[in-house]
Amino acid sequence: MPVRRPRHLCSVAAALALTVAAPATATASPDAPAALREVMFVGNNWDGTADVIGSTGDFAKIGRIGVVPDKKQRMAEINADPIRWIYFQAIRNSVGEGHDQFVDDMYSTPDGRSLVVSRPSFADVVSIDLATGQLNWRFPVSGYRADHMALSPDGTRVAVSASTSNTVHVLDIGTGRQLGSFRTGDKPHENIFTKDGKYLWNMSIGDVNTALDAPWLDWTKGDRRITVVDATTFRQVKVIDMRERLDAIGLGDHSDAVRPAVFSPDESTLYFQVSFFNGFFEYDLATDRITRTKTLPKNPATSEDRTTWVNDSRHHGLSMSPDGARICVAGTMDDYATVVDRTTLKEGPLVTAVKPYWATVSGDGTHCVVSESGADRVTAIDFATGEKSVSVPVGDHPQRVRLGHVTVDWAGPTTG
Repeated sequence: MPVRRPRHLCSVAAALALTVAAPATATASPDAPAALREVMFVGNNWDGTADVIGSTGDFAKIGRIGVVPDKKQRMAEINADPIRWIYFQAIRNSVGEGHDQFVDDMYSTPDGRSLVVSRPSFADVVSIDLATGQLNWRFPVSGYRADHMALSPDGTRVAVSASTSNTVHVLDIGTGRQLGSFRTGDKPHENIFTKDGKYLWNMSIGDVNTALDAPWLDWTKGDRRITVVDATTFRQVKVIDMRERLDAIGLGDHSDAVRPAVFSPDESTLYFQVSFFNGFFEYDLATDRITRTKTLPKNPATSEDRTTWVNDSRHHGLSMSPDGARICVAGTMDDYATVVDRTTLKEGPLVTAVKPYWATVSGDGTHCVVSESGADRVTAIDFATGEKSVSVPVGDHPQRVRLGHVTVDWAGPTTG
C-alpha cells in the first residue's frame, strides 16, 4: 500500500527543489537581516564622536561617527533658555573639566544599523543612523544631564541615568519610546541589568563636584545607595546602603558612593569601586555583607589632595574575564590598569595608562580593554598574563567602551 505523504511536506520538498534550481544571480530580499560584524564603540566625550574598532586581535580602527549632528539646533535651544544655559555651563566647568560632554555612553541596536548615545551636555539620548550619520529619534531626559546607560540582555531596551533628577528612564531602543522610569538616590550613575533581564540595578554616587572631600564631610555628599527594581514593572525590589556594610567592617571613613561595578558570572557576588578609594570591594548577595577588601598600590606621583581627583574618583573602571577568574581594574588617578586574580586578590603587573576611565572585555573574552582618557587611546591587556598587548589611538577623551555590531561592509557614514 503506497504511503500517503502530508501535503505540507510535499510543498516543502518542492520549495527546496526550486531553491536549488534558482540561478546564482538571485539576490536576498531587501528586508532580510544584514550580516553583522562585532565591534567596539569608543565614546570620545569631548570630541562628540565615537570610534569603531575591531573587537579582538589588533583592535584596528574601522570608522568613526559623529554623535552631535544636531549641535547647532541644540545649542540654539540652550542659548534661548537661561536655566538650561546655566546647567550647560556648569557641566562644562565641573564634570567636563572645561569641556562639553557630548557622549557618555552608547550601544548599537541589534540589527547593527543604529547607535544609541547618551549626551550629558544636551541632556538627552539619541539614536543615530550608522549609514547616514543622521538622527533617528531623540529622547530628552528629565532634568539637565544624561549619564551612564545599560543595555538589556535581549538588546531591546536601554536604561539611562538622568543625573540631576534622580531618575532612571528605560527606553525602547528602536523607537526611543519610554517604557518606564524609577526614582533613585542622589545622582544616579551606573546601571546593570541582570543576565536574565529580570532586574535592573542602579548605583547613585551623590554630589561628586563639591570640594567637601574630607572623610568627615562625607555626609554632605547626599543619599547614595543601590536601587534594585523589577525590569518589567520598574517597581523597587530592594535598596542597599553600603554605608551600613562598610561601617560593619570598620571602614566608616570610606565613601559609600558605589562607582563602576561588575557581577561574578553566577551573579552571587558583586565587585564594586567607591569614591576616593584605590581598590575595590567584594559583596556577597546571599549574606548581604562585604566579604573582602582589595587595596591596590598608590602611584607616588598622585597628589593626596582629594579635591584634585576627577569627580571624586580614584579608581574608575572594572571588568571581569568571562570565566570569572580575573578582574581588570582601571586605576584612574594612579595612571595604571591591572588584572587581579579573583581567588587570591593578588594583582598582576601595573600597566601604565594615562587616566584610564573604563574597562571592558574584548569580544573573544581574552583581553581587558581600558580607555586612556588622558592619552586619547584604548589599550588591550591580556587577562592571562596581565601584560599590555596593543594600544589604538582614538578621539579626544575616550570614556565608555562598549561591544556592539555594525553591518559587515560598514566603514563610516556616507553622509552627514
